[in-house]
Amino acid sequence: MHFYKQDFIKLFFFSFLCLSLSFSGIAQQQIVQEPGIEKAYEGTVETARYMIDTLMRSQNIPGMQVAVSIKGKTIWSEGFGYANLENKVPVWPSTKMRIGSVSKTLTSVALGKLVSEGKVDLDAPVQKYVPNFPKKKYEITTRQVAGHIAGIRHYKGTSEPESPEFLSSKPYKDVNESLDIFKDDPLLFKPGEKFHYSTFGWTIISAVVEGASKEDYLKYMRENVIEPLHMDATVADKVTPIILHRTSFYDKNEEGELVNAPYVDNSNKWAGGGYIGTAEDLLKFGNAMLYATYLDRETVDLLWKSQKTTDGKETHYGLGWFDGTSPKGNFWVGHSGGSVGGTTQFIVYPDSEVVIAITSNLSGVKYNNIQLQLADLFAEN
Repeated sequence: MHFYKQDFIKLFFFSFLCLSLSFSGIAQQQIVQEPGIEKAYEGTVETARYMIDTLMRSQNIPGMQVAVSIKGKTIWSEGFGYANLENKVPVWPSTKMRIGSVSKTLTSVALGKLVSEGKVDLDAPVQKYVPNFPKKKYEITTRQVAGHIAGIRHYKGTSEPESPEFLSSKPYKDVNESLDIFKDDPLLFKPGEKFHYSTFGWTIISAVVEGASKEDYLKYMRENVIEPLHMDATVADKVTPIILHRTSFYDKNEEGELVNAPYVDNSNKWAGGGYIGTAEDLLKFGNAMLYATYLDRETVDLLWKSQKTTDGKETHYGLGWFDGTSPKGNFWVGHSGGSVGGTTQFIVYPDSEVVIAITSNLSGVKYNNIQLQLADLFAEN
């Protein structure tokens, strides 16, 4: 009997210790999820939380992240809902979501770096860096391709969410192989005449990065963009590796019910829409551009500056960055990102020094400009 009593006592104290540590861990997680908010922003954050909650309820969004910085300081970062519905795993700030076309904006920094080092001439034909890309009826330049005015096509088929190319599950071994999808297709128009958004155009840009740097695109991005900016949670969305904190991905069926998103392989478009990351990492990225702490100011301005079509009309798109004006008249630069099982908004207000990132794990979320409403709200605080 003495033996069992001793074991029971040991088990009791061990269980008590584990329980204490569990509560400690939960407390730490809560601190990570809801960092201390400066008193000046408490009311603004409560208003913003209500806006996010309303949006999530109205569209049955499983999970979201929101992060906001002002003057380079993160003043709010929070996860909402679930990263995995079946196991009720909550979304934390560390949860990795598909950022979609914000991958173009990340890749623009690689392009800008190579331009600033004199390794890329934006106005040279793309074949200077990608000799295996077929010549077309008209010459196309890296500047035109990066600005969506080169006439390169987008996904074939129906609208983007249903396009077989958008839903591709085929693995591609490298950037050059993914060029095969569209490289033999004719241009849609004479370069410069129109703005036509093209994710495949940024596959060409990734090939330009490889040709100019003499390095694999993903390796170059990791060593020259992601690691220098300390974006520790941002990685290529490869399908086979176990990626810590990667969310599950969701879609809706024809009845509007939540379902698991179809399986896709984004190796056909790393630069155009192939990364996963967090809202907090996008804040780091946005502030590095805002304060020109990585690229010089001249290069950042080059990336942000709107291009023009041949008739002189601004496209409101530079080299991987959209621009616009918010409902309250604030100038912004940034990008949206639509993925299979993910929708992202990333906005920088250069004048107010506000950066906002919103990610979700659902296809086709209609944000209805909530990113600009939130940015205006914090800019006025």
